[in-house]
Amino acid sequence: MTRQKSRPPKRQDKDNLKGRILKLIKARALDKVEISKALDLPAEKRGELRELLRRMEIDGDVARIRKDRYIIPQAADLFTGIIQFHASGTAHVLSEKPGAPDLFVSAENTSTAMHGDKVVARLQSGNDDRGPRRGGRAPEARKEGRVIRILDRANDIIVGTLQQTRNFLYVVADDPRFVHNLYVPIPKPPLKASAGDKVVARLESWPSRHANPEGQIVEVLGRADQPGVDMLSIIRKHRLPERFPEEVQREAEAISPQISRDEIRRREDLREQFIITIDPDDARDFDDAIQVERTAKGWRVGIHIADVAHYVTPKSPLDREAYARGNSVYLADRVIPMLPEALSNGICSLRPNEDRLVFSCFAEVSTAGKVISSRFGRSVICSKARLTYKEAFALLKKPAKDELGERLHTAWELSSLLRKKRFEGGSLDMDFPEVKVWLDEQGRPVRLEKIENDISHQLIEELMLLANETVARHLKRNRQPAVYRVHEKPDPDKLAELREVVATYGVKCGDLTNRAEIQKVLTSARGKHHEYGIKLALLKSLKRARYAPEPLGHYGLNKGDYTHFTSPIRRYSDLIVHRALAKQIGISKFGPDSSTLVEASDHISITERVAADAEKESSRLKKLEFFQIQVSERKGGVFRATILDVRNYGLLVELPDCLMTGLIHVSELEGDFYILDAARGRLVGRKTRKSYQVGQELDVIVSRVDVFKQQVDFRPA
Repeated sequence: MTRQKSRPPKRQDKDNLKGRILKLIKARALDKVEISKALDLPAEKRGELRELLRRMEIDGDVARIRKDRYIIPQAADLFTGIIQFHASGTAHVLSEKPGAPDLFVSAENTSTAMHGDKVVARLQSGNDDRGPRRGGRAPEARKEGRVIRILDRANDIIVGTLQQTRNFLYVVADDPRFVHNLYVPIPKPPLKASAGDKVVARLESWPSRHANPEGQIVEVLGRADQPGVDMLSIIRKHRLPERFPEEVQREAEAISPQISRDEIRRREDLREQFIITIDPDDARDFDDAIQVERTAKGWRVGIHIADVAHYVTPKSPLDREAYARGNSVYLADRVIPMLPEALSNGICSLRPNEDRLVFSCFAEVSTAGKVISSRFGRSVICSKARLTYKEAFALLKKPAKDELGERLHTAWELSSLLRKKRFEGGSLDMDFPEVKVWLDEQGRPVRLEKIENDISHQLIEELMLLANETVARHLKRNRQPAVYRVHEKPDPDKLAELREVVATYGVKCGDLTNRAEIQKVLTSARGKHHEYGIKLALLKSLKRARYAPEPLGHYGLNKGDYTHFTSPIRRYSDLIVHRALAKQIGISKFGPDSSTLVEASDHISITERVAADAEKESSRLKKLEFFQIQVSERKGGVFRATILDVRNYGLLVELPDCLMTGLIHVSELEGDFYILDAARGRLVGRKTRKSYQVGQELDVIVSRVDVFKQQVDFRPA
């Protein structure tokens, strides 16, 4: 007889062991030794037990109490999740268990937790301290807690500005959510740092929130006001990669840009079709192209997406690096791509008048906006035109004069119908304008440009939604393992809070758990001064969209089936979906492994959040720098502002063309002494009776910029 090689424990064995552990500790708290003895585990299994208990604790299935005994968390009112801090110092612990509510943590109960840490908190009784609600309703109880253990540090790196007193050095963190000063010794050679330098420090000792944390400087980035240092700080803070490993770069550069005749023969040849791309002015990675034609029954649509999966093979160095990055990151002054430039801006980018390999979604759409039929396949195209959104908008605003104009108008006919049907079907209008920060060669902000979601953007948006939904429905019907874009229903208590926020704008609404009521609120706010504020409040009340291996539906879009298929150059999720679709329709033998999709979904959801945080921060810093230049160079630019709120100390205003909020302090309102009229939401001059009230528009200039607090003060122009 041949002896069989020992194999790693199967998942079902682990699940069985996990179930036995949970059954044991349900009766009473036990430590590792007691659990091992009760399970009668051999010595060689104890390492496996330790690892399983560690994993169960991180997942929130068990919790440790005094003397490292394990219990069921609910039995001791314990709560495990990710802590997210707010600028006020308070925080919420977000449960990873489906349907579980968030846990509020006051600033004094956060212990030494930092933003993004996985923590254990103990539930404690507490009432909502936000004061009485409208209509005289008593405050409702909410779940509050106290952090008692940090299971996993999300990040022990602090990026900030070095400051100095007579006796010691300390780092003031760039992240306003980290309110403590980090004390550091003089860095050892070869590092040299002085007050005013932007540095990277590692947290080393922080026994209690009542003592200042201590750390070590590990990198000096340069003077805080030196060009480029602000973006480098963001890269370090979010641990973003700066360059590709050599083997990844070599693999990308070794891919031939030439398409062989054999490859073309294996595909549908669409090079003579009138196919175009529409992208932002400064885009270089064009990953989607469109063609729309009128038919007797409606429209024939072709949505062609860069065939990244043809070039990036599973488990190759390129694939592993793309997975690790998860997505491209678009900072104010640079792009940190998911794929090397040879692919992202070269071979895979659907540039005009160049043959390109694509994965196509074809659909026949009726005049009623219904998808009659759809199919998928690999194709080769040659884009006939590359339009910017501005160019497409200009063509759509005037009668068509050539084939390009005619095709564009035909595409908008379909997209506008799809958009109308989507909102009639319950989709929420969550379109936000964006502000593009234009930089000079030194990286200094010179101009802010507000980019509206006009009909050129909507044209592409609706066609991409069509492709994503069609692909998701096909994968679901055929039970093909893949990842889906999911957006779960909001918690009712969050919608109750939203109702109160909406009321502060003077907008009446009913039960917001009814989708139609939310749509009414959004419709009534359209074009009003409070539209942005209400949309922002709604966004905060909704759950964050994420990736999952199950088609759980998309609340915001009101779609039962939805995925991401249209941007594989910049999102790894789309690359997974391309591989799944290729496997399902029989043009590839290799699809995603269903056993890894949970982990992959969690990973790319995290990298997406990191990228979004970094992108927002880079834009905000450049806006602050833009306003700082206004002050330091005495440019005195005049900005249009709307009063959002009135307090006894001043006016909270928003600059709608810059999407920035700031304060006009009451001391800046010259010529009179102003008194708060809270009932009418206004400040009134005692002598002149001049008033400033919510919703009023006025011109302002920049008064002061606090870079550390990331705040801007204004004064009337």
